[in-house]
Amino acid sequence: MGHDRAGIQVDVPVRQADLGRDGLASTIGMARWLEDARIRLRLHRFERLIGDGGFGPFRILLVGQRVSRLAPAGPVGTRVQVHTGVRRVGRSSITFGQEAMVGEKRVGSGEATVVLADDSGPLRLPAELIADLDEMRLPETGVAGRPAATRPRPERLRRAHYAYGAPLRSRIGDVDSNQHVNFIALATWYDEAVAAFTRDSIGTTAGGPVPDLPPWSYQIQYLGEVTYPGDYEVALTVRSADTGSVYYELGLFRDSTCLGVADAIGPPAR
Repeated sequence: MGHDRAGIQVDVPVRQADLGRDGLASTIGMARWLEDARIRLRLHRFERLIGDGGFGPFRILLVGQRVSRLAPAGPVGTRVQVHTGVRRVGRSSITFGQEAMVGEKRVGSGEATVVLADDSGPLRLPAELIADLDEMRLPETGVAGRPAATRPRPERLRRAHYAYGAPLRSRIGDVDSNQHVNFIALATWYDEAVAAFTRDSIGTTAGGPVPDLPPWSYQIQYLGEVTYPGDYEVALTVRSADTGSVYYELGLFRDSTCLGVADAIGPPAR
């Protein structure tokens, strides 16, 4: 890792699991790179505080993320430089800004907002952690950074807002150390719903070719825990479309409870 104009750099190889059906890195694959880079950040003051027993126990919860595929990246083995910096520090939350580069080409970008929490709710960030984060602030942000993401519009939390639904069941392999379904797995659920909707819309029959039209951009907010076992539905509606893009609104539901929302942009069916 090293310091760069766009934050702290972590090199990540393109892996087979990162590829989409076109043989190049998918949007979900790029989300994995961004996660890898965040996990590998070193917060020395905060780590000493934890080691000395001065903070904890706690969990790190991802409450929102954005990831965009900006250009093709691949094949397997290509080295990607992921740059990570801090855009905003709140009372209990941190928003990271990230970009993925292959050489001089910007192939992906994203943001992620995380919260430190225990069983009683969000925790105030300790001074040691804030000091570590201050060293990672991106130059284009001021002390306050950009505002936190707003809550979803009320209609986004209601199943009736969405015209289409794809049923999904949580899998034990999707459960992480926090005992809920991992956010990368949840992102693939949104991909699954878009694929099911596209397949039904163009009338693909069973055994026919599967449309390859995954979104190239996601903005996701996580509103509740998705657990195992459980039956869920990803609901979808098309907000608008033009000659080059389809703009989706999605919601993740268990019965009538909305546990997450997403906005996605992808290619139209041809």
